[in-house]
Amino acid sequence: MPQHLVLIGGGHSHAIVLKMFGMKPLSGVHLTLITDVLYAPYSGMLPGHIAGFYSYDECHIDLRSLCEFTQCEILVDRAIAIDFNKNQVICQNSPPVSFDLLSIDIGSTPATLSVPGAAKYAIPAKPVPEFLANWNQLITSPANYLNKPLNIAIVGGGAGGVELALNMQSRLAKKTDNYQINLVHSGAELMPQHNQRVRHRLKKIIINRGIKLHLMEKVVGIKNTKKNDIDQSSECHILNYEIACESGLKLDVNRIFWVTQASAANWIKASGLATESNGFIQVNDYLQSVSHPHVFAAGDICTMINYPRPKAGVFAVRQGPPLFENLQQFLLAKPLKPFAPQAHYLGLIGTGNKKAIASRGSLMWESRLLWYWKDWIDRQFMQKFKHKN
Repeated sequence: MPQHLVLIGGGHSHAIVLKMFGMKPLSGVHLTLITDVLYAPYSGMLPGHIAGFYSYDECHIDLRSLCEFTQCEILVDRAIAIDFNKNQVICQNSPPVSFDLLSIDIGSTPATLSVPGAAKYAIPAKPVPEFLANWNQLITSPANYLNKPLNIAIVGGGAGGVELALNMQSRLAKKTDNYQINLVHSGAELMPQHNQRVRHRLKKIIINRGIKLHLMEKVVGIKNTKKNDIDQSSECHILNYEIACESGLKLDVNRIFWVTQASAANWIKASGLATESNGFIQVNDYLQSVSHPHVFAAGDICTMINYPRPKAGVFAVRQGPPLFENLQQFLLAKPLKPFAPQAHYLGLIGTGNKKAIASRGSLMWESRLLWYWKDWIDRQFMQKFKHKN
């Protein structure tokens, strides 16, 4: 009987799965991709895009073109639930989509709901399309905010927040000197998952770049202070927010970017899938749901119960080939093959000036050569998804 494989989300793992299905199709298997975007961002090049080093096209995968290559049906919509009684994906604007086998790769979003005002006024780093829309609007708007500095806050001092701050600073410095970036972090040190040398070096770079660092500052509330402030000369709406911290510190800013601990979409757990404490799908060594054998997951949205790893794009890329192999094995009713991710990975943190810092275990290396090496790797990866139909 024909089988229907439905992929929810166009993340890194699913992009690889689609590419490999196009190269090695299975007879009698129909593929459908449900995605709310036609162009999937590649996380490895996003910091460079923010800094102005890459165009939009260079750091996004054209999912429509990829699906044409794979002969996969594409449904541009947002999945909002799974009905396991009928084996259907419930979508926001389309009829339910029935499936025989399901794979989920929708990424994660920063946790914001616990802080009053954050969900309404802060701009989360994910989903990336919304973040980039806000950043591009900001970077193309007049630099002069009523003759006051453009004041930006980034909440979250992990690798993502640090890299975002440095690349934003690099881009803004090319446009104006009338700006201020604040990096707000609840911990005593930045980037707790990296070694002391890396943390110390990046802290020094941040301070030298003029970024105001606020450590041990837990954000407890955000409010809109002026709703209708307009620069009459440019008709540019000026957004004004106040960030309140537990210590009593208050920051007046024009934009807030939220890069805190990742969380999962609420509908995942509500659908009945087994999840861990943060709502991520629990999968076994085959990237298969521990509660629903006909559901697989990869990337940030899942946690391997035997191999918990940080939410990083490198793991999503590595999960692509074993996910493809086990989806094919499942469809062919053959034994699944276990996958064990690497225990350590090389972290490359771009500093916004075409230099990068490598971090692995207790090692640190800073060089311009690292950035160009990473640039070559990223371009080679993206080249895999260029198709002429």
